[in-house]
Amino acid sequence: MADITKIAEQAIAKLRGLEIPPSPDNFTIWYHYCAESYPDLKRTVDILIDNKQDFSPEVCANLFERFFSQNLENQNLSNATEKLEGVIKRAAEFLNEAGEGAAEFGETLADVSGVLETSSGNPQIREIISGIVSASKQMEARSQILERRLIESSDEVAELRKEVEVTRIEASTDALTGLANRKIFDITLRESAALSMEEGEPLSLLMLDIDFFKKFNDNYGHQTGDKVLKLLALVLKESIKGQDTAARYGGEEFVVVLPQTELANAFKVGELIRKRIAKKKIVNRTSGETLGGITLSVGAAVYVPGEPLVNLIERADMALYTAKQNGRNRVVSEDDIDVQKVVVGI
Repeated sequence: MADITKIAEQAIAKLRGLEIPPSPDNFTIWYHYCAESYPDLKRTVDILIDNKQDFSPEVCANLFERFFSQNLENQNLSNATEKLEGVIKRAAEFLNEAGEGAAEFGETLADVSGVLETSSGNPQIREIISGIVSASKQMEARSQILERRLIESSDEVAELRKEVEVTRIEASTDALTGLANRKIFDITLRESAALSMEEGEPLSLLMLDIDFFKKFNDNYGHQTGDKVLKLLALVLKESIKGQDTAARYGGEEFVVVLPQTELANAFKVGELIRKRIAKKKIVNRTSGETLGGITLSVGAAVYVPGEPLVNLIERADMALYTAKQNGRNRVVSEDDIDVQKVVVGI
């Protein structure tokens, strides 16, 4: 209890020293920071402190979401079910061994009982041994029943784990395109930003929007529009590396998180995606009619260590807006925009 109290006092002192409101979420962050129960949390916060980061409500919310979100609960549930499954399997193995031992013991007693039956042994001893043989057989039968039930329970737990994993995947995936959804994009961007600060590596972000998508939908219908979204998702998957993450941001807008990528290289990735999608032709499979092609506007921005992630997203969005304003079907880097003019709409 003394250690818990001491850690709590340290957490409160940290909150006061950094002028952070002592909300339950903030206390949770700093309690575990002082307790060093999450090494990744401590490392991330230490980096933020070294960078003289202001622990604004947004920064604190990002920390809580990253380290104490539903993802962590899902992981804990998965770990718990895995441990339970292991315990049940070990118990079944133990009962199997116990059942085999009981069977062997029963066979030995039966042999002894048989010898006594053919000899002039004491009838009372024969009766006792006969009772023990009967009891051992009953114990063996009960062990077998319990073993079967434990194996069935183990199978049920394994099936539950599969269902949890399927649910986790469904909760993290956009149903139409198969890409990461908005929630996973938010989590991935936060984790990538923390890793970028830890390792001193660049982090870039692309925002992509299909040009005149509403007009395309109006002309050819939503089903054809959905096929276009799926096509873009396929091109994105083919154009990025394993460490990169493509996600559907909303509607016809997509994002790509590019860890360990400078702004210039992010621009090249955006150009690669733009050119690949521009070469595609949309065909009505029923009639064989060519419906034309689609183009993309892309904005690229690079993360500034310690900044709120909303700033990074806003710069990428500004670059995307500039691409739209300058004729569409192009990639624009944040280096090529005048932030003030974009903000005021000039």
